[in-house]
Amino acid sequence: MPEPTPVWDPAQYLRHAGHRARPFTDLLARVPALPSGRPRIADVGCGPGNVTVLLAARWPTAGVTGYDNSTEMLDKAVVEHAGPTPDGGRLDFAHADARTWRPAQPHDLIISNATLQWVPGHVDRFADWVAALKPGGTFAFQVPGNFSAPSHRLMRDLAASARFADRLGGVLRHEDAVHEPAAYLERLTALGCSADVWETTYVHLLPGEDPVLDWVKGTGLRPVLTALADEPAARDEFLAAYRTALREAYPAGPHGTPFPFRRVFAVATKEA
Repeated sequence: MPEPTPVWDPAQYLRHAGHRARPFTDLLARVPALPSGRPRIADVGCGPGNVTVLLAARWPTAGVTGYDNSTEMLDKAVVEHAGPTPDGGRLDFAHADARTWRPAQPHDLIISNATLQWVPGHVDRFADWVAALKPGGTFAFQVPGNFSAPSHRLMRDLAASARFADRLGGVLRHEDAVHEPAAYLERLTALGCSADVWETTYVHLLPGEDPVLDWVKGTGLRPVLTALADEPAARDEFLAAYRTALREAYPAGPHGTPFPFRRVFAVATKEA
């Protein structure tokens, strides 16, 4: 069964906006000075634009464009964030698919936050993006590295069970979703970049009832919810079984539910 294109829900995604933004700010902190005084910046997989605005804040004279293939996400980004910035820059949003997007002009910075795990063979896109960087420009990205965590493993196990395999077989990816840091380092340095690659495990303390389920409803669970959208009874059955498994895997503590989350980062700078 071909992998469906997930239907996104910006409101659900933004329910954990603070925790989701933290890796982007950590990535952004490692991006060096850009080569142009009025830089051109692309945010590949911008979602609802809530972190794209941080690019305009750091480089207030920049022309920043956020790209996404979700109409729902782009509509929210345009309404809430698009337009000129106070210091002469501009923030725009446009439809594009990371699987095929090629920059039409040179860029100072191409950045991608928690998107490339949705792009099969994404390392093969790096050559086009690095080639589009100005000398001294930077390509930076962050991807989740938690596909072996209980949150994802339990989801895959349930999708592969006899009850759901006919509807969900092939919907969820695992081994090829992301690579280890060393593999990214090798690919980026082979493209002539100086690269800084690292990983971090955050331990988010999530409030409320079933917060891990609430989190994955905004991201990793979207392919399942999309595939079962026309069968509400099956969707609810899946969610009930998954909720029970998550409660056991991530027990609530006295101050909330700890949710460990590993992420992989890379900042690659083209030779000046």
